[in-house]
Amino acid sequence: MSTVIESKENALKRVAAASFIGNFVEWFDYATYGFLATVIAVVFFPSNDPAVALMSVYAIFALSFIVRPFGGIFWGYIGDKYGRKQALSWSIMIMTLATMCIALLPNYASIGIFAPTLLLALRMIQGFSASGEYAGASSFLAEYAPKGKKGLFTSLVPASTAAGLLLGSLMAGAMFALMSESFLHEYGWRIPFLLAAPLGLIGRYIRLKLEDTPEFLTHQKASSKETFPLKALFTDYRQPLFKAFAVGSLNATAFYLIFSYMPNYLSTELDVNKTQSFISSSISLAFYIVIVFMMGKYSDQIGRNKMLVMACLGFIVLTFPLFYLLSNSSFIGILIIQLIFCTLLAMNDGSLPAYLTELFPVHVRYTGFAFSFNTANALLGGTVPLVATWLIHITGNTLSPAFILIVIAVFSISSLKKIRKIKLVAV
Repeated sequence: MSTVIESKENALKRVAAASFIGNFVEWFDYATYGFLATVIAVVFFPSNDPAVALMSVYAIFALSFIVRPFGGIFWGYIGDKYGRKQALSWSIMIMTLATMCIALLPNYASIGIFAPTLLLALRMIQGFSASGEYAGASSFLAEYAPKGKKGLFTSLVPASTAAGLLLGSLMAGAMFALMSESFLHEYGWRIPFLLAAPLGLIGRYIRLKLEDTPEFLTHQKASSKETFPLKALFTDYRQPLFKAFAVGSLNATAFYLIFSYMPNYLSTELDVNKTQSFISSSISLAFYIVIVFMMGKYSDQIGRNKMLVMACLGFIVLTFPLFYLLSNSSFIGILIIQLIFCTLLAMNDGSLPAYLTELFPVHVRYTGFAFSFNTANALLGGTVPLVATWLIHITGNTLSPAFILIVIAVFSISSLKKIRKIKLVAV
C-alpha cells in the first residue's frame, strides 16, 4: 500500500515539474518580449517615430495571438484523442525552436522590412505552439490531483507563468541597469531568447518520461477515441464554452495589463525610472506567486464561483481609483497599488484553471479549455498593450487602460451571475 502511495506521489511531482517548466519557458519568452519592447522597437523598426515603432512591436505581439485559437483546436485535438502527454511534449519543442530562432534574427538596419516580417512569423509559430501549454498543464494537474485539492494543485500553472515573467523582469531590469544602450541593442536583447532553448529541451525530456493521466486512460479504454472533439464541443457544450471564454477574458486582460504592459506604462507614460518600474514589477510578481497558491486553496474550500465573482467585483470597484493614484504616487505607493492589483488577479487566477477543467468532461476537456482560453487571449490579452497604448495616444489620457479592465470585468461577472447554472463536471 505504501509503495502505491509513494508511486502516486512521485508521479504527481513529475507532473508538477513538467507542467511548471513548460509554462515557465513560455512566459519567460513573453516577458522578455514585453519588457524589452522599447529595445525591440529600435532593433526591428525605423527610428523616425518612436511611438509608431513601439506600437508596431505591440502589434506583432497582438498578431501572434491570432493563431492561438487555431493552436488551441489543434493541441486540444491531439490532447483529447492521443493524450495530454503527446500534446505537451510536442508543443514545448516547437515553442523552444521558434524562441531560439528569434535570438538569431538580423536587425532592421541589416535587412530592412524582412526583419519585422521574420519576427512576426516566428512569434506566430510561438503563439501556435504555446496555445496548448496552459490548458494542457491544467488538465494534467487537475486529473492527477487528490480530491479536494484541485484548486491548490492547478494554481501551480498561473504560478509558473508568473515565475517566467519574474525571471524575465529581473533579467530585463539587470540588462537596462548594467548594459550600455549600444550593447543592449546589438547583442544584449538576444540573450534571454537564447536561454529559453536549454530550458525547453529539459521540459520536453521530463514530459516524455510521464504517463498519461489515469482519468484519460480510463476513458480511452472505456470508449472509442473522440473523432473530432471540436464538433462535440460546439454541439453539446456551447454554454460552458461561452462561460469559459467570458471568465478567461478577465484573466487575459488583467494578466497582460498588470504584468506585461505595466512596466512600460510606468516608464513611458508616467515617467517612472525604468529600473524602479522593473523592481516594482518583480516584487509584485514574487508576491503573486506566493498568494496565488493561497487563492487556489481557498477555491477548494469556498468554491471557484465565489472566488471569481469577488475578483470581478474588486476590479470593477478599484481599477479606476488605483490607476488614478498611480500617476500621483511615490515608488512605495506604486508598489502598494501593484500589490493590490496582484491580489485581485491571484484571486481570479488561483481559481480559474480548476474551474475551467470542471466545466468540461474528459473527452473534450483539453479542447474546450484550450479553445476558450486561447480565444480570450487572442481577442483581449494579446491586444491589451496595443489598445492601451493607442487609447492613450489618441485621447492623451493616461487613465485610459483602466476602462479596458473595468469593461471586461463586467462582462466576466455577467456570465458568472447568470440565473441559469451550469453543472460543473467532477474531475
